[in-house]
Amino acid sequence: MPAEWEKHDATWLAWPYDPTTFPDRVGKIEDVYVRIICSLLKGEDVNLVVKDESTQEKVLGKLKEERTELGRLHIHIFDYADVWFRDYGPIFVTNRLTGKLAMTKWRFNAWGGKYENLMKDDRIPYLINEERGIECFETGWILEGGSIDVNGKGTLLTTERCLLNPNRNSQLGKKAIEKLLAEYLGVQHVIWLRDGIKGDDTDGHVDDIARFVNPTTVLCASEDDKKDENYVILKEDHDILSKATDQDGNRLKVIGLPMPGLVGGEEGRLPASYANFYIGNKVVLVPVFGHPNDRVALETIGRQFPSREVVGIPCNDLVYGLGAIHCITQQEPSPSPSSLP
Repeated sequence: MPAEWEKHDATWLAWPYDPTTFPDRVGKIEDVYVRIICSLLKGEDVNLVVKDESTQEKVLGKLKEERTELGRLHIHIFDYADVWFRDYGPIFVTNRLTGKLAMTKWRFNAWGGKYENLMKDDRIPYLINEERGIECFETGWILEGGSIDVNGKGTLLTTERCLLNPNRNSQLGKKAIEKLLAEYLGVQHVIWLRDGIKGDDTDGHVDDIARFVNPTTVLCASEDDKKDENYVILKEDHDILSKATDQDGNRLKVIGLPMPGLVGGEEGRLPASYANFYIGNKVVLVPVFGHPNDRVALETIGRQFPSREVVGIPCNDLVYGLGAIHCITQQEPSPSPSSLP
């Protein structure tokens, strides 16, 4: 599995439409998607899943209003339930010798069986496979894309809270899971963090906590307020990372990334984190929340990607659905060996 900063052929997204996920907010979320798509199209193709032809026409109309060049936009009409493509979509892999692209198909059980109406999204990789004819390796085991992050050299970040949760693969322990990750994603070394942030219904996805930004550097979410319920969780995860090594036994460089404070209201705390950014070919899309730490987060992430434009995407409405930018995107890496570092 290539690292996210390696060259993409495309980014996959699914257009929002369900008011159950975004009560009284679907229109606002559509505007967020338009901004995301326009930003990504500057540097790569966008594969956008929509539910029907009328939605397709609406999307095209919105993008044309922005005077967006649509030559790199590819629309796919699928029957899908929700927008969290990172978790139910295929995880793409490449052959480092031949450059051949393939996909891995993991089971999706809606984050431990929490949402019965979303489980049909488990079949989306099959629809992509039928349309594209990409070689598919079916694992038979449960894994969401947001629960892992890789450095492209053989090291993977995840959390015990998620991958060892009995509502996923209850019969598998650490060693068995590490073996699966090695077989299907080419992982040689797994760094196990403990838990995820509060308000996260995914049981601790790592893409809200810690992210590789190069093979030896990790940005780790950090909470300065000792009274905040995320303080202890994030400190423990940071301590684990500060002692961790990469696949070659070298210590990692760990850089703190602030948190945006408490985001939420009557519905409770929402899983707002700047770590849920997405790395495109020419842009890095960073969730922002109208907090003073927005600027600090943008600058911190920007220093890691000097050749890319860092774009803040307002996500107060998007995170109401319990996810942000990384959760709705999935990269399709370039299969060309020459594009790999």
